[in-house]
Amino acid sequence: MANPEHLHLLGQGVWAWNQWRDQHANFAPDLHGASLRGASLREANLRGARLDETDLRGARLDRARLDRASLFRANLLRADLRGANLFGADLSEANLSEADLDEANLGRPNLRGANPRRANLLSADLSEADLSRADLSRADLGRTILRGANLVRADLSEANLTGARLDRARLFRANLSGADLTGVNLSHGVLSDTVFGNTNLTAVQGLETCFYEGPSILDHRTLAKSGPLPLAFLRGCGLNDWEIEATKLYQRGLTPTQINDIVYRIYALRADPLIQFYSCFISHASKDHGFAERLYTDLQNKGVRCWFAPEDMKAGDRIRDTIEQQIRLREKLLLILSSASIASTWVEDEVEAALEEERLSPERRTVLVPIKVDDAIEETSHAWARTIKRTRHIGDFTHWKEEDAYQEALTRLLRGLTTTERQTHG
Repeated sequence: MANPEHLHLLGQGVWAWNQWRDQHANFAPDLHGASLRGASLREANLRGARLDETDLRGARLDRARLDRASLFRANLLRADLRGANLFGADLSEANLSEADLDEANLGRPNLRGANPRRANLLSADLSEADLSRADLSRADLGRTILRGANLVRADLSEANLTGARLDRARLFRANLSGADLTGVNLSHGVLSDTVFGNTNLTAVQGLETCFYEGPSILDHRTLAKSGPLPLAFLRGCGLNDWEIEATKLYQRGLTPTQINDIVYRIYALRADPLIQFYSCFISHASKDHGFAERLYTDLQNKGVRCWFAPEDMKAGDRIRDTIEQQIRLREKLLLILSSASIASTWVEDEVEAALEEERLSPERRTVLVPIKVDDAIEETSHAWARTIKRTRHIGDFTHWKEEDAYQEALTRLLRGLTTTERQTHG
């Protein structure tokens, strides 16, 4: 429990407390489990303090120094934290319901599993915060900086995110149903199984620049509210070409002739068996990102639904639960072989997962599709890469910077990704 001496010092007032802290700068006070309900701690120096399971309901902590403090399971219901410095604080599983965090500095805090439901986080700095599984439903996050934040499985339903910065945020399985996304910056955000339900995406910035590691969920209300959306976003969410064409029917003011033309194009796209392709996940090393991005764009434009994420974003469960899950969700793993990828343990794990899926699938389907961008595979000493060289046909993109050679290799790859063979023998 809390250190009685520290509680006594705190009871003497903030001025006396801060003076003591200045004299003991390297000492972390222990206020664990204390009852500080309704306490006036304005501008208090609580840096690095242990406040685990402390009752701070209704406490006044505005402009307090709480950086790197431990607030695990602390009760901050309706606490005043305006302008407080919470940089690097551990707020995991803390109750922040209806707390006022207006303009608070929350850079890089751990808020995993926290409950900031209906909290006021207006203009707060939550850069690179760990908000995985956090309940942010109905929270006021207007103009909040969430750049690079981990929002994996976070509940943002009906939250106010007007003008918020979500660039480079990880939104894997995040729920944005009913959220106000007016003016939100999503540039280079990571999306996969992200729920866009009953949301207006018209004024969202950067949708076309997002990384789409997997398809996301768009409902009919979102499509009706949003109007035309970037093609890259619709493809990244997993919509087929005929489904993308169908979204045009939500546009207002269409004439009967325009509706008829759209329906005709939907029929043509849906009925043509020649445009049916397997879905793919692109496995690559970060050094091959330029080629991977070009291939991704060209495959999407040809009707192949594919997803990939930069190697430096593949960390723990921040984006994906497991490699195996992604392999099961995609019909093919498109492996870019190079000196960099052969040396990558992450790529090796993806390859092993794909080969395991091949062995376990009842129909013994082919999952792994290797292509090379240099000749490293020819002289590799890695056992898994030698196995691929010995047992698989490898597409040749070694001259991908030459337009004619690239287009020829792309044509051969597309031929191998068509589902015609599956349909013929099914």
